[in-house]
Amino acid sequence: MFGHEPSTKLAATINYEPLTMNQYKMIRKVICFFLLLPLTNVFAQPLKPAEQKKMNAFVSNLMSKMTVDEKIGQLNLVSVGFDVTGPIVSKNVDENIKKGDVGGVFNTYTPDAVRKLQEIAVNNTRLKIPLIFGYDVIHGHKTIFPIPLGLASSWDLAMIKNTASIAASEASADGLNWVFSPMVDIARDPRWGRIAEGAGEDTWLGSQIAKAMVQGYQGDSYTTDKVMACVKHFALYGAVEAGRDYNTVDMSERRMKQDYLPPYQAAVDAGAGSVMSSFNEINGVPATANKWLMTDLLRKQWGFNGFVVTDYTAMNELIPHGMGETGYAVGKKALDAGIDMDMVGEIYLDNLKRLLKDGKIQASEIDAACRRILEAKYKLGLFTDPYRYCNDNRAQQTIMQPAYLDAARDAAKRSIVLLKNDGVLPLRNGGSIALIGPLADNHKDMIGPWSGAGDWHKAISVLDGIRGLINNNVKINYAKGANITTDKWLIDRLSPDALSIDSSQTSQQMIDEAVKAAKKSDIIVAVVGEAATMSGEAASRSDIGLPPGQEDLLKALKATGKPLVIVLMNGRPLTLKWENDNADAMLETWFAGTEAGNAISDVLFGAYNPSAKITATFPQDVGQIPLYYAHKNTGRPYAGDFTDRYKSRYLDISNDPLYPFGFGLSYTTFNYSDIKLNTNSIKPGQSLQVSTTITNTGKYDGEEIVQLYTRQMAGSVTRPVEELKNFKKIFLKAGESRTVNFTLTANDLRFYDINMKYTYEPGNFKVFVGTNSRDVKEADFKLVE
Repeated sequence: MFGHEPSTKLAATINYEPLTMNQYKMIRKVICFFLLLPLTNVFAQPLKPAEQKKMNAFVSNLMSKMTVDEKIGQLNLVSVGFDVTGPIVSKNVDENIKKGDVGGVFNTYTPDAVRKLQEIAVNNTRLKIPLIFGYDVIHGHKTIFPIPLGLASSWDLAMIKNTASIAASEASADGLNWVFSPMVDIARDPRWGRIAEGAGEDTWLGSQIAKAMVQGYQGDSYTTDKVMACVKHFALYGAVEAGRDYNTVDMSERRMKQDYLPPYQAAVDAGAGSVMSSFNEINGVPATANKWLMTDLLRKQWGFNGFVVTDYTAMNELIPHGMGETGYAVGKKALDAGIDMDMVGEIYLDNLKRLLKDGKIQASEIDAACRRILEAKYKLGLFTDPYRYCNDNRAQQTIMQPAYLDAARDAAKRSIVLLKNDGVLPLRNGGSIALIGPLADNHKDMIGPWSGAGDWHKAISVLDGIRGLINNNVKINYAKGANITTDKWLIDRLSPDALSIDSSQTSQQMIDEAVKAAKKSDIIVAVVGEAATMSGEAASRSDIGLPPGQEDLLKALKATGKPLVIVLMNGRPLTLKWENDNADAMLETWFAGTEAGNAISDVLFGAYNPSAKITATFPQDVGQIPLYYAHKNTGRPYAGDFTDRYKSRYLDISNDPLYPFGFGLSYTTFNYSDIKLNTNSIKPGQSLQVSTTITNTGKYDGEEIVQLYTRQMAGSVTRPVEELKNFKKIFLKAGESRTVNFTLTANDLRFYDINMKYTYEPGNFKVFVGTNSRDVKEADFKLVE
């Protein structure tokens, strides 16, 4: 029943044969052609001089006609429509639009709903200035892809870019022209629920993904199938203390610039049209009032010329932060800092005119903010046609079209990580399976947190996926086995409905039913993890193990003696020590989106050989957090000898992670040769060629993500033990070998030195190449003057 290649009958059923790399590339090109999603490096470029001049003249002419009230109105973003994602709701929206007191709307979509609000602005205001419409399109709009942490695990930049392009196509067809994505916060504490929204812990990889997503959303120009990206959360939000959402952040300038800021800059360099301020403070000043961050760094140093919007009521929250006691006080600080648009809180609407009258702010500050918002609307083509995103026919033809669903399935299976396999996977197409778990026949949680406009009713469950794949060749014995959690505190906080709690049976009755199903089956597939509401915004957890009740189920299933495959769904790294020790195989599927069940079935039965690798370290225990691969050494580093007491270690656990950064298995195996260097010494301006030969030593064709890291052995400041510098994803047939080459230069070795200069220093280095950050081959080289 397990540990076999897909049967001929199954392969015929699903029309699957392993692809060669050339076939794979050709299919990708064809898909991208028909989806109009080019894989080239295209994005919203700066306007050409003639067009820039034309825009400047148009906006200046418009602003010359605007009153102060009308300018301030452009700085007001209201929430109306389908979702409430913050503590307050906008009121009197229609009347405020008529008065010219609204510049943009979010949480409203569909061509009809958007048109109605746009008509109010165009037909009832003096200057007929159109509204901009934004929404939280995080990992797809209607066609939902894996959560961003899952997408990042694919290490497939072209695929990630395509998911953003498809999301833009659907969102723009549904009336939207602005998306609050990508979230590029580096996160090294999995207790923080919003780790699900980002690319994980690594600076270099996070920067590449940030760039790819901006390119996917915006394209090379704001055509009607593209949207304006909004990079968030600027800045450092992923480093909140204790992993508790909305909490404070405190870090050195060096760590900020070296580790946390680069992904934001990469997104800005890629042409992102807007930036969102974060809730946290930086150097004692909240981002929304931080002039160094928003003006000196973002605009003057990085050259950003788009507009900055706050997060939900972030301007109001400057008061409890301690930046002022009134809206009047904090509104002045936000405007001085360089914030252009106020989300929902209406601090600007209520206070800017009085601040101007009192001489506390300058008219030029209001003008600058207003100009940036009007320029965004101009670039989006809204002055030419306010209704260009309100086409019902396009919506019907575009949203959730078959090609997009195929892309979602492809993205999902490429995001699934094989964490363990003792030979039981892939499953063969025969015998019987006990399919058990609170997430096995679950639709609601498949699309995960921050799924926005996604419809979970259209999601494919694991049970649905397996039934569709095996075509009745396998007997499925299904039992729920457990609720998501038995924690009454958590149930009361999130509500039984949000957690799909079944109260018709006791926990023991559910376990007994699952054990009965397991005993009459050849193998157990247990689908367990978090509910979608347990990760994402406002979903921090102090204990990141499986929720109470699920481990009891797994222990009862283990006691049957049947092989146990664990399929995980979650929005963060979990502590899985017992699961790793006791499962025969384990798949990390994250929240895989609309096509979750189909993609998971593809991997379980070998229709796709898993290739993904985690981009956030999995700790053994929550007490190890924060735990990340690019850490610094101490003066007393622990080398594994537990009798060596006075070293940096724990008494009750090793320092090691359960799964290191970059970890992920395959149904085949890969062997790495020793590293070859073209030279052992380079000067600035010269290149170091690094090569290794990878051999597929198993019986399956498969993809491998070859990772390259470096370490500087000494410097003017201490350096991490490893830093990712590049990777290559390759496809090898069983028995095939290929030499993989990387190029390193001095520019790849730059860091912020003792004087905070971004430079390189001569010295001794190590280069590592391997299948993850732990299992590597190494070689030495020098950078000389």
